[in-house]
Amino acid sequence: MLTNLPNPSMLSGPAKVIAPIRAASASSLLPILFATSSLVALVPTAYAQSGLTEWGVPDLQGNWKNATVMPFERPAELGTKRAYTEAEAIELERQAQRAVEEDNVPLDPDRPAPAAEALPPVGNYDLFWTDRGMFLPTIDGEFRTSAIIDPANGRIPERVAGFNERMAALAAGKPDRNDGPEGRSLGERCLVAFGNSSGPVMSPVMYNSHMQIVQSPGYVTIVVEMVHDARIIKISDDRSAAAPVLDKWMGDSIGRWEGDTLIVETKHYNPWHSYRGAPTDNLTVTETFRRDGNNKLIYGFTVDDPSVYTAQWSGEYPLSRIEEPIYEYACHEGNYGIIGILAGARRLESLEDSGVDLAIDQE
Repeated sequence: MLTNLPNPSMLSGPAKVIAPIRAASASSLLPILFATSSLVALVPTAYAQSGLTEWGVPDLQGNWKNATVMPFERPAELGTKRAYTEAEAIELERQAQRAVEEDNVPLDPDRPAPAAEALPPVGNYDLFWTDRGMFLPTIDGEFRTSAIIDPANGRIPERVAGFNERMAALAAGKPDRNDGPEGRSLGERCLVAFGNSSGPVMSPVMYNSHMQIVQSPGYVTIVVEMVHDARIIKISDDRSAAAPVLDKWMGDSIGRWEGDTLIVETKHYNPWHSYRGAPTDNLTVTETFRRDGNNKLIYGFTVDDPSVYTAQWSGEYPLSRIEEPIYEYACHEGNYGIIGILAGARRLESLEDSGVDLAIDQE
């Protein structure tokens, strides 16, 4: 006989099904326990099929990628054309796929070294290791010509008057890029993701444009594969009074649910953090996340910084579900890149001091 089980009135969910059988014999329990265990196993599946978490909010969890052939800004020649036709979208995808195939053509091991001016900025011979977007998922049925949709021309608004002078003054107080680690980008220093992969605004880069979204009651966490960044979003009506002092990497993010949409407001960034080359001390980014079926999320963003831009601007990206795992980026395993960069800079300085005329401009 089974004894000392809780009162059924104190239970809920599958446990409430088990409680009434506490006085049954062990032999008679087996069929019931097998049935009950099946019921418990089906609970997560039922929630997943409903599109809701166990605590009743939209389920955004999973592994996603935002790599797409869609550019961030619209090509100027397209003007206010917001979407491609299906035929135009298919041709754009074909062009992107052909470019990748050309980059993947086997190389002649006996070829001479290419001219320095013909190399990509990172200096590699080919681009086989990249993971560029080759497809154009739809957003609300449209094949978008750019991620930015407001303003209508799909382009970032002009900078405010005096912005360039402000940036020049800030640059004058920073170390040279080859003086030490502090002069290199945050991505090279393994502090935050390269480009704007981890955001906000989260946008794809040349590879590793993958993220994992994990939810729990009161929190949403976005783990970006590039430089293994994790942004923890608290679901709350209030922001901590300490947030302006803490100045987190990727900012202080507070979320709320409005219907089926998660709205996240982020501000108070680390002063070393920049966005598209501009300081973030006055930056507020508002993001939206909403499901579009089981295998797609629509990610929206609005950028507001009156000290940088003449107007707010907004856009959207499609996030496509992937079944592959998110791997550890392990950027800090010795960070031999920084060592090599700075050692190379010291060697160049030594050669210059010896009167050697350098053929390649390292800036």
